[in-house]
Amino acid sequence: MKPKILLTNDDGVTSTGLWAAYDALSEFAEVIVAAPSTQQSAVGRSISIFEPIRVNRITINGNEAYSVGGKPTDSVIIGLYALKIKPDLVVSGVNIGENLSFESVMTSGTVGAALEAANHNYPAVAFSLQVEDQADKFDDPGFYSKNFENAKNVIKTVCKKLLNEGFPEGADVINVNIPSEIKGGYEITRLAEKLFETGVEKRLDPRGKPYFWINGPLYEVAEEGTDVHAVSNGNISITPLTLDCTSYRSMEDMKNNFKL
Repeated sequence: MKPKILLTNDDGVTSTGLWAAYDALSEFAEVIVAAPSTQQSAVGRSISIFEPIRVNRITINGNEAYSVGGKPTDSVIIGLYALKIKPDLVVSGVNIGENLSFESVMTSGTVGAALEAANHNYPAVAFSLQVEDQADKFDDPGFYSKNFENAKNVIKTVCKKLLNEGFPEGADVINVNIPSEIKGGYEITRLAEKLFETGVEKRLDPRGKPYFWINGPLYEVAEEGTDVHAVSNGNISITPLTLDCTSYRSMEDMKNNFKL
């Protein structure tokens, strides 16, 4: 029997990245798509608890999908509990744009969907593709025209290996980042601290009222062994992630400090 995969993303159900992943995965698995109806980048693990979630069954390129009127996490929860999908693996992506470092995995809807699946005890993988032009992240993902062939090969290799061999002990999510041009091989990495140099740009509207854009360039230098360093050198970064955010190194000091 073919393994069953629940496929989702944060760029929306029409994203070319999502359907590139579908093409790759459907070669060896039964793939069910449940993804947000609209672009939901940078929503992290936010969940729709104050409004109803509507789901429509649609057809894209001849393939059936569930269009979920909510967040990436909503799509996972709907897939697991409303549609009763019991996947062997949950795959999120391919995201158009890299998801590297502490700051990105904390805000990424792509990674957030995978973390949500892991929270319900399903193994999950997030795939992201580096873009050469940062403006590509803000265009309509349904019309992103770059070649996904290398990404498809990575998806097939990684998912087959995880399905056959299982997850490494202690890992809840595998975060995979694919360089726009692959120059090397696979590299097991840790998260870098930062991806962007955060800045804020102040502007004035036509009425003279101020408004702000959060912006900032990419970091050009990162420590060896980090995901940012790997991708910047053309390697495919594979980072095991855990749901447990506890700082175990701090616990002994905290116990000593709070002896009341």
